[in-house]
Formats: sequence, structure tokens, C-alpha cells
Amino acid sequence: MGAYILRRLLLIIPTLIGIMVVNFTLTQFVPGGPIEQIAAQVQGAGDAFSNISGAGTGGDTGVVEGYEGARGLPPEFIAQLEKEFGFDKPPLQRFLTMMGNYLTFDFGTSWFRSISVIDLVLEKMPVSITLGLWSTLLAYLISIPLGIRKATRDGTRFDTWTSAVIIMAYAIPAFLFAVLLMVLFAGGSYWQIFPLRGLTSDNFADLTLWGKIKDYAWHATLPVIASTISSFATLTLLTKNSFLDEINKQYVMTARAKGLTESRVLYGHVFRNAMLIVIAGFPAMFLGVFFGASILIETIFSLDGLGRLGFEAAVQRDYPVIFGTLYVFGLMSLVVGILSDMMYVFVDPRIDFESRAG
Repeated sequence: MGAYILRRLLLIIPTLIGIMVVNFTLTQFVPGGPIEQIAAQVQGAGDAFSNISGAGTGGDTGVVEGYEGARGLPPEFIAQLEKEFGFDKPPLQRFLTMMGNYLTFDFGTSWFRSISVIDLVLEKMPVSITLGLWSTLLAYLISIPLGIRKATRDGTRFDTWTSAVIIMAYAIPAFLFAVLLMVLFAGGSYWQIFPLRGLTSDNFADLTLWGKIKDYAWHATLPVIASTISSFATLTLLTKNSFLDEINKQYVMTARAKGLTESRVLYGHVFRNAMLIVIAGFPAMFLGVFFGASILIETIFSLDGLGRLGFEAAVQRDYPVIFGTLYVFGLMSLVVGILSDMMYVFVDPRIDFESRAG
């Protein structure tokens, strides 16, 4: 197992470099870069997207070639911006410099926020941890027992009506379910039980430890439930199908023929094998909620997390934030993938990655 983990760790380097190369290359061809963003703001045009279409193609107005959004600005100003952002250097040199800094986890400073990327990510992290961690744990706590019960009672009325509920939950978009929760429980048209926005109250710092825990849970309830709805449905059906597949295998019939109780057969033999595929989906599920799927939830509940940070950085072309977070999240995804394989071995020691790799 040690040699397998070492190989996987070494594969992180070329994989991460490949991810960064692809994304860095794509940004070289995307219109409306950071210089055009600033030029548009200086000219009072709001943003660069209204200027990249090439409007105003009249005579010479001092535009610097390659920057349609910079019309009317002196070339010296554009050159100064290029030097400040490093665009006066060739792309290859900029990429190598960036990756050299990233090896020491030096991600630079946001171009539009005047704060280091690390501090910016740490500032937004509590919101994403709340949505990602608690949503994943809630989904597993509900879905695994429900999926096992559906598998043992396959075809019964319980299985039928719970499947209908699960299909409805899967069909409802998370943001629409979030709006429904707000209307019902956050002072919309019915009950005002939970707060409308934020992760904590204004007087959070003055509360006792128990008061802080209750206030945090009070604010997090609706966003976490809204984030869980779709993953709960998927995980429940995955658990049920996995258990059904194992229950119908020969070793289960043999265990029953030996006189073992149904509980012993289910949790002593089937559970270990059936949970492998469920465990394998944990990294993708957690990272999906943690990094990507929370932007609409964060917007609806006025939460300032990593989802909104990534969206705003992409709109503003804030490359230090985009590439810094991409590097960190890519690295975390690859490491979590290795942890998932280690969990395989923990659940079922019979799995030998060394022999399979050979």
C-alpha cells in the first residue's frame, strides 16, 4: 500500500501541472481581460464586456492594439498596467513564475481587492465549510439508513412512496428549494423561524459558547438543507442499488443457509461490500458541494463564501484569485482521491492496490 500511495502522490505533480497549463492557456484567448476591465472602469463604461465587441471603430483615438476596451486611453497608461500585472512578459515566463511561486504556496495578491489570495480564501472558508461538511454529513446520515431499508424492503409500499419522494427531491433544483424554504420558514408568507441571511448574528461575538453554537446552527439550517436535497436523493438510490446487488449474490445465500440471522448477514457481510461504492463517491460529493454547487445557495441566503468568490473573480478576470484557488482546490481534490482509496482498504482489507497496479 505504501508504494501505491507514493506513486499516487508523485502523479499529483504532472496532473496538477496539466490542469494549470490548460486553464492558463485558455485565459490567453478569453476577451475582456483585467486590463480591459480597468480601462472600462476608468472610462466609466462599467465593465469590459460592453467594449469587447469593437464598437467605435472610427479613426485613431489612441487605442493600444489588442485592447478594444482601452479606446481613448493613453498608451503610457496601458503600458503601465501591463507592467503592473506582468503582461509585459511572455506567457511562458509568466506561467513558470506563477508555478514557481505556487510551489511555496505564494499565491500573490488579488488585483481588485488589495488582499492576499490566501487571506481572501481563509476569509470565505467558514461559509463553504458549513455548506460542504454539514451537507455531506447530513446526506450520509439520512441516505445510508434509508437506502438500506429500501433495499431490504424492495418492492413494498414503503419502497414505492419513498422512491416517489426521492425522485421529487432530485427533480427540484437546489436554488428553487432554497427559495421555498425561505418563503415557508424565513418570514416569507408563513413562519419566521430562521433568519433570512448571514451565517451568524450581529451580536455573535458577545454570545456565550453555547449561544454561539445555537446561533451558528440557527443560521446554517436552511442553507444546509437546501444544499443537501439533490445529493441526498442520489446517495439514497446509490446505497439501495449497491445493497440490492450484494444481497442477490451467492455468498449471502450461503450465509443465510448456515443459519445466520438477517441482521448478521446484512451488517456482518453485505454492509462491508456494499459500502465500497458509496465511499468511493464521497470525495466527488463533498468537493462538489464545497467548491462549486454553493454559489446559488450563497447568493440566496446572502452568504459570502468560495462559490461567490470564484464567480466574482471570473467576472473581474482576477487571475491571482482564479489560478490560486484552482491550484489549491485541484491539489485538495487529488489528495482526497488518495484518501478515498485508503478508505477502501480500511473498509475492506482484502483490497490490494499493489497487486492491481502490477
